[in-house]
Amino acid sequence: MILAGDIGGTKTNLALFSREAGPHRPLAEATYPSSQHASLESVVSTFLATHPTTLESACFGVAGPVVAGRAEITNLPWVIDAGALSAHLGGIPVDLLNDLESIAQAVPILEPDDIVTLSPGTPVAGGAIAVIAPGTGLGEAFLTWDHGRYRAHPSEGGHASFAPNNPTELELLRFLMARMEHVSFERVCSGLGIPNIYAYFRDKVFGRETPRVATLLATATDPTPVIVGAALTAEEPCPVCAATLECFVGILGSEAGNLALKVLATGGVYLGGGIPPRIIGQLRHERFLAAMRDKGRFGELLERMPVHVILNPKSGLLGAAAHALL
Repeated sequence: MILAGDIGGTKTNLALFSREAGPHRPLAEATYPSSQHASLESVVSTFLATHPTTLESACFGVAGPVVAGRAEITNLPWVIDAGALSAHLGGIPVDLLNDLESIAQAVPILEPDDIVTLSPGTPVAGGAIAVIAPGTGLGEAFLTWDHGRYRAHPSEGGHASFAPNNPTELELLRFLMARMEHVSFERVCSGLGIPNIYAYFRDKVFGRETPRVATLLATATDPTPVIVGAALTAEEPCPVCAATLECFVGILGSEAGNLALKVLATGGVYLGGGIPPRIIGQLRHERFLAAMRDKGRFGELLERMPVHVILNPKSGLLGAAAHALL
C-alpha cells in the first residue's frame, strides 16, 4: 500500500493506492480541512485510524518550496519534515514534492478526459514539458526526459519579476509598483493577482465600478470568483471585470511562452491550477495563444509546441501517487 497526499493551505487530500490498481484508482480517499489540524502527522493519523493498513511508502505534494526534505506550507502554520513523517509512519520511505512538481509528475499519465487541447502543435518525442498553474498563486514546473521516463522538476518561477508586453501592461506595472515592493508574475497572474488587475482598471482606466459588482465585492471573502463571474456573465458582463479577465489571459499567455522558451518545451505546455478550467472559452480566443507566441524570431517555434489545459482537479494527488509508485 502507498499513501499519497496533496497538501494545501485550505484542504488536505489523502488516499491509499496499490501497485496493482495504479495511481488512477485510489482504494480509499478522504479530504480534511487543513486548518483543523496542528500538523500533517495529525491528519495522517486521523486518516489511518479510519483506513488501517500496512504502508510501503508515502509521498506528499505540498504547497510550498521543499528544501532538504523539509517544507513550510504557504498560508498554513505547518512545518513538514520527511524524516519526522517517516518516523511517525514506522520508518517507511517518505518523499515531499512541491505541489507543482507533483502536478508535473501527473502529466505523463494524464488520460484523454483529463485535458483539453488548445493547440495540438507538433510534439517532439522526449521533448521537455512546461507546466504553469494559476490558482491561488502562480506555480511553475517542468519535466525532462531521463533514461526512458519523464522526471519532474520544481520551480518558483511564478515569483520572477513581471515584464509588461504592451502599453496597458506597462501602466499596470507602474500602478502596482507604487503599491508594493516587488511586482512578480504571481501578483498579476493568479487568484491573488486578479484583484490587483481589477483595481488598476477600476481606478485608472474606467474610474468607476459596476454597482452590482461593488456590492458583491464588499462582502466577498475572496474577490476573484466575483470578478471572473461578472466578466463571464453572458447577459450583462461588467466592463471593468471583462477588461480585467482579458488582461489576465494575455499575461498568462505571455508567461506561458516565457516558461516554454526557458525549458524549450517541445513536448508541450500544460496549464494547471484552478483558474484555467473555469475560463476555457477565453483561453480558446486568439489573445492567449497570440500572447504566448509573441516572442519575435521564436514565434514559429512556439507555434509548434502543443498547449493543453489540465481538467483533472486531483492531478496533484495523482502525481504524488505516481511518484510513490515508481
